Amino acid sequence: MAKRFFIYGFVGTVLETLWTGLNSLLRGNLMLITHTSLWMIIIYGLMAFNEPVFKTLKDKPVFIRGAAYTILIFSVEYLSGHILRQFNICPWVYSDPYSINGLVRPAYAPLWFGAGLLYERLFFFLKDVQK
Repeated sequence: MAKRFFIYGFVGTVLETLWTGLNSLLRGNLMLITHTSLWMIIIYGLMAFNEPVFKTLKDKPVFIRGAAYTILIFSVEYLSGHILRQFNICPWVYSDPYSINGLVRPAYAPLWFGAGLLYERLFFFLKDVQK
């Protein structure tokens, strides 16, 4: 599980780097400046604890699976952000008026829906590779 924890963490951090780089481009920054935090490797790595959920939901419709993953990701995002904020090291603060305590941004639901499904595929890929 430790190996997959770091794989999930690495994949999430790479995806976040791509996301922030593309947002930089959309703001007109051709240098494609990105930003993330090493804490994110641990936070994305927590997807390893969702592996039993991936197994349980594997035969459910995509909407059910994606919605469940979105809720789980929002929960981890909120809880980890809350903990990190206690130490003044939370790397994100959402400032839009619909954010929840600046820790969760509901507008990201489609993004987390897709990310959850991507992690599900990654789980089954890693499971097949490790046979």
